[in-house]
Amino acid sequence: MNKSFKTKIIYEVSQIDELIESSNILIDLCKIKEPDFIELSAVGSILHSFYNGIENIFILIAKMLDFNFTQTPQWHRNLIDYMFNHDNFLSVDLRPLLTEYMGFRHFFRHTYGYSIKWENALISF
Repeated sequence: MNKSFKTKIIYEVSQIDELIESSNILIDLCKIKEPDFIELSAVGSILHSFYNGIENIFILIAKMLDFNFTQTPQWHRNLIDYMFNHDNFLSVDLRPLLTEYMGFRHFFRHTYGYSIKWENALISF
């Protein structure tokens, strides 16, 4: 693996770790009570950021492996397909969960905050 790619992937993982660490107070709160609008908006932002970090890592790996995905409306799904179809890189057990995160990311980016429902944000909390 190219040292530059490895450095970038390590950086992305550290960003995800920092996001989770910084979010623990809110995550713990949401485990004991249903969040209000502000808390729910923050949870949505955390889930969105988390998946973006995962996707950033996938993009780096795809580029390293010379996967030429284009910026079509389906490129997010094409990227996940590639990650799961390339040399057993990811366990197939992760596919439904990552697909759900991707779907939430899309929903979060294209909706108004008041449309977010707690049951929609309950991905692996």
